[in-house]
Amino acid sequence: MSKRKVILTIAPTGGMAHKSQNPHLPTQPQEIADDTVRCWNAGASVVAIHARRPDDGATCNPDIYRDINTRIRARSDIVINNSTGGGVHGDMVHPLAGDRWEILWEERLKGMEAGAEMCTLDATTLNLSFEGKEILMDTSLARGRELAAGMRARGIKPEWEVFSPTHILQDTSTLIGEGLDDAPHFVNLVMNVHRNFQNAMPYSPRFLQMMVDTLPKHSIFCVSGIGPSQLEANVASLLLGGHARVGLEDNLYFRQGELATNVQLTERIVRIIREMDMEPATPAEAREMMGLPRVGAVRPAFAL
Repeated sequence: MSKRKVILTIAPTGGMAHKSQNPHLPTQPQEIADDTVRCWNAGASVVAIHARRPDDGATCNPDIYRDINTRIRARSDIVINNSTGGGVHGDMVHPLAGDRWEILWEERLKGMEAGAEMCTLDATTLNLSFEGKEILMDTSLARGRELAAGMRARGIKPEWEVFSPTHILQDTSTLIGEGLDDAPHFVNLVMNVHRNFQNAMPYSPRFLQMMVDTLPKHSIFCVSGIGPSQLEANVASLLLGGHARVGLEDNLYFRQGELATNVQLTERIVRIIREMDMEPATPAEAREMMGLPRVGAVRPAFAL
């Protein structure tokens, strides 16, 4: 009997943390590409990329995304997933009245323009609290529909990023029901960010089971366990038939008091996957499992 294949996503950067919090955080195109290739060599099949400006501020600038993507594709066949969430600083935010901020919608749309095979699709409306700011991420159903339709027109597979059961049962299920994503649907269950994201779910095995139970038919899933929940949430995901995601975007520490690197986090979850008698999927296997490439997609060229 062949071993079950696990899609392993590495999320090296994110749009929140700073190098001052962990000097191993890659923020510039060559740093991100180097870390991605190391993690690909260690067993990662997908990379979830957030772009940063030269001053490390978050951005969805397609030129920066394209630079990162090109550097990665020159050295690996890993599946590339560019964010349309962006981040909580840099180009991504602007002030509103009353000491509040908003993540800019027009900046988020730019995340689709750099030729990635996948893009994150946050069909969610959230209030975030970071660095003394309250930041609104406003994704109405109409905006979610615009993102999903834009991805479909470009041949991009969405990674549905959800933070609570309502995000699955309302926006995600509605847009999938409208035919804006072909099965299988790839869903990232983000858990344990509830201290900073209003209405997000804390992590527990019971809450994860509830989230999995609400998924649309023909879905496959991974779990972003934020902070100290990363390891436990990934093990629980594997036990429930799901996939794995690690990286400094979600967790800056290897263990309490010890800062991590992306490669350390990748190597540890690969060891666990194999101890559980499973095997990390190659990028080619991951593409087959997720239904990639989409019709109309720009097929990536690899120079390996």
